Amino acid sequence: MAKISPKDNFLKIAYGGMPEYIPYFTMMGEPYLGEAATKMMNPNIFNETHFVDGGKDMWGVTYRAAEGTNNATMPDTSIILLHDIEDWEKVVKFPEVPDIDFEMQYQKDLQFFQVDREQSAVMSGPGLMPFQTLVGLMGFADGLMALYEDPDSVSDMLNAMVDFLEPLYTKYIDIYKPDIWYMLDDTCAKTAPFFSVETYRQVFKPVYDRMAKPARERGIPIMFHNCGYVEPFIQDMVDFGVSILEPMQNSNDLMKVKEQYKGKLGLIGGADWALVMPKNYPEYDEEELRQKVRDIIDLNAPGGGYGIYIWPLSYFGDPVIKEVNRILRDECHWYGRKVYGYTED
Repeated sequence: MAKISPKDNFLKIAYGGMPEYIPYFTMMGEPYLGEAATKMMNPNIFNETHFVDGGKDMWGVTYRAAEGTNNATMPDTSIILLHDIEDWEKVVKFPEVPDIDFEMQYQKDLQFFQVDREQSAVMSGPGLMPFQTLVGLMGFADGLMALYEDPDSVSDMLNAMVDFLEPLYTKYIDIYKPDIWYMLDDTCAKTAPFFSVETYRQVFKPVYDRMAKPARERGIPIMFHNCGYVEPFIQDMVDFGVSILEPMQNSNDLMKVKEQYKGKLGLIGGADWALVMPKNYPEYDEEELRQKVRDIIDLNAPGGGYGIYIWPLSYFGDPVIKEVNRILRDECHWYGRKVYGYTED
């Protein structure tokens, strides 16, 4: 079997296709043995700094890091910008659009993100997470109450945000020419969504549909990141064009979803940290970790349409987690090549 690039192999799982080996997905493009199937590459148009402790997103929401999140940042819930959804037009400030040369920015981003487009699939997206933006502005409880009490105002605000961003992402999608249109929004807890299917269809689906439209029109596969129990929303995602869904945690029935959406949807997941975490962590047995990876792949690989991502987080400074991740990634890499009989001869 001829050698295939990590990029081309990964793209085979779109719409439930058959890869030559199990693709390994990594959101931030961390390479292993020189291989990174995907690389996220979005232009930072508004100089957002929310990935840094104390930084802000384009809407002015302040983000804070925490030891328990391994220094990943989340909205600072002590700072509420929008107290009443009816006031969104008075409170929400649309940032000034800079004069940006997207052709030049694209070349800069290729260097900054260290992208080899022959080897890695570029992921770009519309730059808006509607539900997470709502709760970032209002706080979690008040954001949910706004959805319940005044969904029309929430819709108006989110659609106004898309009105603002749409001319930008429809411009850079033609310059960056991403291999994947990457959309993200965490709307679910582990065992249930945060709101009803009716609310999803009334408020969020029309917004996602607008953000997905440029990729659909250009034939670019759409991948959606949505943690938690996302099963109730999958049909709606397929409706607006999603062809790969991640991280598909194990509160979802992956086997049922694979069968139901065969030929329509590729899945990345099935590898929750809870499934592989040693009972006596930080003590661990290397062979036990490797066997758990093999079990996950054996369960989910038959028939294709599947990729794996397993990258457990711990508290910041955990001296053990780095080696645990190396072992897990190593087994994903080598065992993932065995299950379909892939060789590089």
